[in-house]
Amino acid sequence: MAGRDSGPVRTYREIFSVAEFRALFAGNAASIAGMTMQALALSSLVYARTGSAFLSALAYLGGFLPQAIGAATLLSLADRVRPRRFLVLSAGVRAVIAFVLAEAGLPVWALLTLIMAAGVFTALDGAVRSAVLVDVLPRDGYVLGRSVLNLSVGAMQIAGFGIAGVLLNTVGPRPTLLASCALAVVTAVVTRCTLSARPSRTSGSGTVAATVRGNRILLGRRLTRNLLLAMWVPNGLIIGAEALYIPYAGKGAGAMFVAAACGMLIGDVVIGRWVAASTRVRLITPLRVLLALPYLAFSLHPELWAASAIVLVASFGFSGSLGLQDRFVTAVPESIRGQALGLAGTGMTTAQAVAALLTGMLADVLSPGSTMAIAAITSLAVTVMLIPGLRVQPRQGTDAPSAPARS
Repeated sequence: MAGRDSGPVRTYREIFSVAEFRALFAGNAASIAGMTMQALALSSLVYARTGSAFLSALAYLGGFLPQAIGAATLLSLADRVRPRRFLVLSAGVRAVIAFVLAEAGLPVWALLTLIMAAGVFTALDGAVRSAVLVDVLPRDGYVLGRSVLNLSVGAMQIAGFGIAGVLLNTVGPRPTLLASCALAVVTAVVTRCTLSARPSRTSGSGTVAATVRGNRILLGRRLTRNLLLAMWVPNGLIIGAEALYIPYAGKGAGAMFVAAACGMLIGDVVIGRWVAASTRVRLITPLRVLLALPYLAFSLHPELWAASAIVLVASFGFSGSLGLQDRFVTAVPESIRGQALGLAGTGMTTAQAVAALLTGMLADVLSPGSTMAIAAITSLAVTVMLIPGLRVQPRQGTDAPSAPARS
């Protein structure tokens, strides 16, 4: 790993000069904005019908909850499908679902069932898209491309919430769902017209047994297991601390959320754009420590201005994930790369949800500030325990994948 940065650090101009990356970027942006609008519109529609805050929240989160099921049963398909064909089909299915949600007049139970069933396949869509990113960019451009997509996800979620909010207040949830349908169609068209056709990475049918075998390979090897844990647990615990901003600061929580988003943005830009590959790897542990250490100050219950400064500094540490993702792509076998990236992404989402649940329960017993400090201590402990496992090098011929195609 130490010798990988012999060339210059890639630039934004270089990665955006790759036509297929532009296609992935545009398709991903339209997809994220559309799914955000759909979730908010469906939640509003269910609340208007039932008046139930629980069912409204279930409608909003229902598409995310089943992703763990998809990761456990379907991810082997990510390496057995033709990427362009699958991504076009996936976007088309999302468009149909959004149209049905808007126009079919289904009862609430059917709306929730449909959105949760569709959520099972979300992990598969993300796995295929992540694997294509490795193919379309030069190997040393992957981290910068990944950081750009990370930034676009946050921006498109904000845009999706803003557009959906305006539409909901002016025309209502059904036209908002139709707008999300239109964005899914845009995703399908952009993907079909600009992404090159590629064969599947491996042959055979994707089954539950194949998914379980692939997950056992990834979790059975020390390096990939520790990389997955390093991506899931320290991050998830700090996201759990972020879930307590509102109980901690009340109406001032918005300043803390903005500070955290700014810190994450700065970290992705600096580490993704200006830091060479081997340096990113060396910075994994220091950045993981930075992510958690400032949160210890919440045991002293700082004022809002100090709390915002703390989370701004700490959130720079999220950029440690870029080095972890870079190592992970190098360590996994190419034949299950799609499944591996899907497992990594779904595991992060699940870990964050579990951590938020646990910190919320603990904060009902302790103060929010004390709970945030405990989450930080746990995150630091996990980071330290994983240091020996992250020093392992890929086993020649087994963990190391074949060289990816270059654009």
